[in-house]
Amino acid sequence: QVQLVESGGGLAQAGGSLRLSCAASGSIFSIDSMGWYRQAPGKQRELVASITSRSSPNYADSVKGRFTISRDNAKNTVYLQMNSLKPEDTAVYYCNAGIIIRSYSFPQYFWGQGTQVTVSS
Repeated sequence: QVQLVESGGGLAQAGGSLRLSCAASGSIFSIDSMGWYRQAPGKQRELVASITSRSSPNYADSVKGRFTISRDNAKNTVYLQMNSLKPEDTAVYYCNAGIIIRSYSFPQYFWGQGTQVTVSS
């Protein structure tokens, strides 16, 4: 079985910073893409940022220039550095990862349990 465990959420003031981490563990051969999504109350879950196995990033327009996604393949961990936070960044942030359980198999996508990020004005 595979688990994704997030950490680093919390409360920040507008203009402040937070860093999220998500560590994958379990039956892992390798990891394909990894990403962060968020869901605010009453809204659909949306992609915030993703990163390929070769560390090529992709960002939602709303976070470009403020958030940075990175990964440490040796630790099976993905990070999200969030700077210049805005109240509209308030949401539950979820980690997602495409886990390859054995060689030559397709990735299976797993979710973390979510971590709350609250930005006060």
